[in-house]
Amino acid sequence: MPLQLNIQVDIVIYSLLAGILTGILFDAYRLIRGYKIPKLIVVVEDLLFWALCALVVFTFLLYTNYAFLGPYVYVFIGIAIAFYIKFISPHILKTERVIGRKFSKSLRVSAKNFIYPFKIFMSKMGNKNK
Repeated sequence: MPLQLNIQVDIVIYSLLAGILTGILFDAYRLIRGYKIPKLIVVVEDLLFWALCALVVFTFLLYTNYAFLGPYVYVFIGIAIAFYIKFISPHILKTERVIGRKFSKSLRVSAKNFIYPFKIFMSKMGNKNK
């Protein structure tokens, strides 16, 4: 018996959302992974990421559409990932990089401000010994 139309629409919508969720996870992974890493570690990280991603997407689909995994579910997940990577990801990555730079700058300034009194104290202690 074919599925009702509203169930099929739900499956398509949740498949698209699962693809966007995968894209968001992939952006987070790209920011965390870095660039100058040995190839073997990259392979292990990639395998672990895609295993985690598969679990997250399967769990999402399990709760939203009873994990109905027909061929068109994979097609719509792929379409959503491609759309996200092409149109949304550059803006998200740019925003995340700006936030990361501002966060690291504020951390650096806070650390310098925290250390400054200790530097003064140590320089005064060094001058007393002369």
